[in-house]
Amino acid sequence: MPSLHQATRGRLLFGGDYNPEQWPREVWTEDVRLMREANVNLATVGVFSWALLEPRPGEYDFGWLDEVLDLLHDNGIGVALATPTASAPPWMHHRWPETSPQDKDRTVRTYGSRNAYCPSSPVYRRFADAISAQLADRYAHHPALRMWHIGNEFGTVCYCDSCAGAFRQWLQAKYTDLDGLNEAWGTSFWSQHYSEWDEVIPPRKVQYIINPVQEIDYQRFASDLLLDGFKAERDIVVERNPEIPVVTNFMGFFKGTDAWRWAREEDFASLDSYPDPNDPLGACAGAFAQDLTRSLGRETRGGGWIMMEQSAGAVGFRPVATPKAPGLFRLWSMQAVARGADGVLQFQWRASKQGAERTHGAMIPHAGPDSRVFREVCELGKELESLGDVLGAEVEADVAIVMDWDAWRALELEHQPLEGFSYADRLYEYYRPLWQANITCDFVRAEGDLSRYRLVLAPNLYQITDAAGRNLERYVEAGGTLVVGPFSGVTDPDERVRLGGYPGSLRELLGIRIEEYWPLADDVELRVTSARFGALRAHRWAEWFDLDATGAEIVARIEGGPLQGQPAVLANRYGSGIAWYVATLPEQAALDRLLLAVASDAGAEPVLPDLPEGVEAVRRGDQVFVLDHRTREVEVRHG
Repeated sequence: MPSLHQATRGRLLFGGDYNPEQWPREVWTEDVRLMREANVNLATVGVFSWALLEPRPGEYDFGWLDEVLDLLHDNGIGVALATPTASAPPWMHHRWPETSPQDKDRTVRTYGSRNAYCPSSPVYRRFADAISAQLADRYAHHPALRMWHIGNEFGTVCYCDSCAGAFRQWLQAKYTDLDGLNEAWGTSFWSQHYSEWDEVIPPRKVQYIINPVQEIDYQRFASDLLLDGFKAERDIVVERNPEIPVVTNFMGFFKGTDAWRWAREEDFASLDSYPDPNDPLGACAGAFAQDLTRSLGRETRGGGWIMMEQSAGAVGFRPVATPKAPGLFRLWSMQAVARGADGVLQFQWRASKQGAERTHGAMIPHAGPDSRVFREVCELGKELESLGDVLGAEVEADVAIVMDWDAWRALELEHQPLEGFSYADRLYEYYRPLWQANITCDFVRAEGDLSRYRLVLAPNLYQITDAAGRNLERYVEAGGTLVVGPFSGVTDPDERVRLGGYPGSLRELLGIRIEEYWPLADDVELRVTSARFGALRAHRWAEWFDLDATGAEIVARIEGGPLQGQPAVLANRYGSGIAWYVATLPEQAALDRLLLAVASDAGAEPVLPDLPEGVEAVRRGDQVFVLDHRTREVEVRHG
């Protein structure tokens, strides 16, 4: 089985996207000289080169790519070779307009940018497979090749007639017949009953509110359709040389692709990460995505992960594109290594002088190698060269956060009781205090193995399967500690409300029965009192309980107003463990106190205790990384 270990060859990977086709040949020689100076050992090549590799349909020009790969190999630099299928050439859209994607209102998104293709188009698929085969036939055994990079940042969704046909096939495989679909979609509502498969269409722009299961099924289908394209190209390159690992680049918390499903089809995981240097918690945002990607890496065929993209300087797409301050590129790169990355790559090697991303930072900025940024790149490359002993070392965590793509999709459907109830925001609010306390977190599937964790957090499980509910019950019954956030357990995977009182199948585990959800206007503040946690403030959300059917201990209650006396936080003994329920959205400081107290009760320990605020500690294998995110010096003593 090919693995990330084969690609690293005993060294942390360092380098980035290399686009020599944007530059004259004399620059290539300077590039490899500077790569050696910076200790670069991997270059990602060909991501957006389809139009040059195949300038006309079926006519290929690999001469320049031969030169580039040979040049890199001769200078000791490995290659992550991309199938360039993220951006089809203009000739495809011009000759076959049906290969362009359509929006929900059937507006065509034409060419002139990137990722503008219909994933279900037979024409697109035929040419994408052909260029992948040509590349694999030519380079599968090239000595520079370390890994295949399939496509780029998969996420295109199309609503055209071709996708409608593919959607119907996907639905037929899932539901077998129209009776099954009509039952799952609840088509007795609003006279939506289907009598022929051809009547079924994507959730295009409609008069009022789309059928919610039609919408969520299309999101599932769109992710699977893109995954089919990934697998088609993966299988082509693997057939030519099964020893080369295959990957594509994830985008962290991106709703469009279910990364748990995707990870099982890759040899390792990777991340494109661009936290904002102006965000005081930018390092927390970076760690949030890194911990998710490390967890996804455990689901892959070979294990492990790398940082596939970050910026050495500014990020061109941000409204305020502030560069990274001196030392921040090194600090955030080391954070990725500390959290399990076996490589740190950048977008891109040399800053483009033209094109949409001409303002994006690079390892060699527009100022050239005589620059602060390139000097920092060289310093980091030298430092990473000395850290090969952490390769493959695990990052152990006492805490897991449940991450479920279907719960995310369903929570953010139209016509929910609180618009803007963001799934990713809920996860981040629960993650943040643990990061600040240096308690390491993994992310897990709702139906995954929870047994290794002292504490499991489920900030939101609005939609939940029966199997996931039983999994949480077994975990708590065996002695685990669980915290569930509000608006959870509401529906099943067909978006069918679980009747009899919320939170459906979680009622017995949590020891509660909720009659109504009680969203609040933004300017309404809830006063909450708790003997254990003191006075709390909360906002935007509360829940009305059937107090006679609530067996859990009420740890905090709402004071005043129509919700006087209603629970805000509860704890329920279940088997050998305990399940907490947080029925509101506490202000961050209050949520921090609550979660850290529960973590302490559960025995979830910080990597290093009593560190100053802004100092991060992560244990990887037998090494502890200490990262100072402040601008002043700090002394850390640990016996």
